[in-house]
Amino acid sequence: MNRHRKAASVLLAAGALIAGALSSATPSAAAAAPASSTPRQTAGFWTAERMRGATPLDVDPAAAGRAAATGSQSPPARAADPVTIAPTAPSAVPAASAPASPTAFPQAGGAWTGGGAVVRTSGRVFFTFQGRTASCSGDSITSANGSTVITAGHCVKYQGSWHTDWVFVPAYDNGNAPYGQWTATKTFATDQWAANEDMNNDVGYAVVAPQNGRTLSQAVGAQGLLFNGGYTKRMYSFGFPAAAPYDGTKLVYCSGTSGKDFLLTKDHSLSCNMTGGSSGGPWFQDFDEATGLGTQVSVNSFGYTFLPNRMYGPHFGPEAKAAYDKAQTA
Repeated sequence: MNRHRKAASVLLAAGALIAGALSSATPSAAAAAPASSTPRQTAGFWTAERMRGATPLDVDPAAAGRAAATGSQSPPARAADPVTIAPTAPSAVPAASAPASPTAFPQAGGAWTGGGAVVRTSGRVFFTFQGRTASCSGDSITSANGSTVITAGHCVKYQGSWHTDWVFVPAYDNGNAPYGQWTATKTFATDQWAANEDMNNDVGYAVVAPQNGRTLSQAVGAQGLLFNGGYTKRMYSFGFPAAAPYDGTKLVYCSGTSGKDFLLTKDHSLSCNMTGGSSGGPWFQDFDEATGLGTQVSVNSFGYTFLPNRMYGPHFGPEAKAAYDKAQTA
């Protein structure tokens, strides 16, 4: 039995953290894997009932953990200078107000009782995965096209297949979509995730179609980003966990001082009890509770089954920046 068996679990969809095998198999034709897809869409597919009923997936992270298990991760990229991208204010939304009540720091997982931009920019992601409806989390980010959502790589492609019927629902509220459902016209992943589902680069993007003549960032705003930043920061993580003890109906956050994975990846780590469905939710440093704005530096990605209540998220390096550049100009 592979010694890494049951080592890690991705947080895909609405399922709980699932123990799985980290396979030592080598993907076939990995280098030829496309790093983008045009999702199939069905008009009116995501009804309130279907969003509420997006079912948990029993996730086998064999494919996702393949690179970590075999030590075949992509070689470290050459050190690059930090790249900071500023947030974008919405064009027709009232200014952010102060939090409704003080929030705790650190926080291992609780409902976000504050207000601000993060309530609008964060949302649930819904898609069809191998014939089953599923969900993740995502965030609206500043981009040249004004229409880019960031999420986890496994929230756009998993086990070798690209998801279909992909939509982003900012400010999701128990089946309601106060800012509409934003349909993906194209989805992207880092080259490393697309090729061999390397957990170090579990980053995905979606470009969504405008609505009523407005882009996503015009409608809800967009958070800023930082690529090639550092570790050990004061961090906030957000998402819509849907597995017990959560139910996917509300925005949840964790906060604390981040660390660095000392096991299989170069990911950030944070004390956090969010469960399945939170994948792809944003991690911010320099987060301002009053405005709900921060600098996004990661997304919820996975947890080790033998280290409960700890979340891991990829470090945004040159690989994530390259995929971002493809998405923001699509």
